[in-house]
Amino acid sequence: MSSVREKVNCRISALKSLLCVGLDSDPGKIPGVFSGYQNPVLEFNRSVVRATSDLAVAYKLNTAFYEARGIEGLLDMEKTLIEIPESCMTIADAKRADIGNTSKMYAQAFFDHWSFDAITVAPYMGSDSLEPFFSYTDKLVFVLCLTSNEGSADFEERAMADGTPLYRSVLGKVDSWSRNGNGGVVVGATKSALLGEIRQEAPDLFFLVPGVGAQGGSLEDAVNLGVDSRRQSAVINVSRALIYPKGIFSSVDDYEQAVAAEALTICHEMRRVL
Repeated sequence: MSSVREKVNCRISALKSLLCVGLDSDPGKIPGVFSGYQNPVLEFNRSVVRATSDLAVAYKLNTAFYEARGIEGLLDMEKTLIEIPESCMTIADAKRADIGNTSKMYAQAFFDHWSFDAITVAPYMGSDSLEPFFSYTDKLVFVLCLTSNEGSADFEERAMADGTPLYRSVLGKVDSWSRNGNGGVVVGATKSALLGEIRQEAPDLFFLVPGVGAQGGSLEDAVNLGVDSRRQSAVINVSRALIYPKGIFSSVDDYEQAVAAEALTICHEMRRVL
């Protein structure tokens, strides 16, 4: 079994939590109490990690928020990874995939250079484009399956020639590509009507469930329908609703207390269902 999968499942059982903290760190949205720092984004990330590390099982860094700022942003991403406890899974939300030799470089970048535990990838170009990621059998590879955005209806939910929607074909492929339990899928919490069916069809895959919070997905459904038969093998991502709590903060400590309180509220709801 993938060592990353074993690690995160162990933490899920120990904490009774599925919380994945999304570090979508936007310089234009972070509270003003960080403006006095030489590196506001990095200090913001450190605060989020300090406030949530006793409850989180994973951290997901949306790489776009770091790549958009060039070298400085990538250095922030690299330094943020150092702040995350080893016991937590780190996910590069990069949505990569290309022809084989290019994907090999992407896999080396995120798994070898930055040492992320997991990555999100797109299935459109097929098996050879994802083979380099799945060859890392101790990692986790999350393939976009049924995403939380409205545009998922354009392709993912379209019926194929045999009448089945495209996302079901993706699901079957990921199950066959998975090695050593390193296969996973992204299924949006806003699709709760289908989440349970997808879990039944793929009992052995690991689920990354975004869409709770700002996007309106049901936390209760995400927990109850996303986990496997052992009440594991799923993480539920919360980004904006957690890292940008409402209010005006007079200090970094005030901000961290607000984030910690929100994280605890989320975990209490998760534990009620788990």
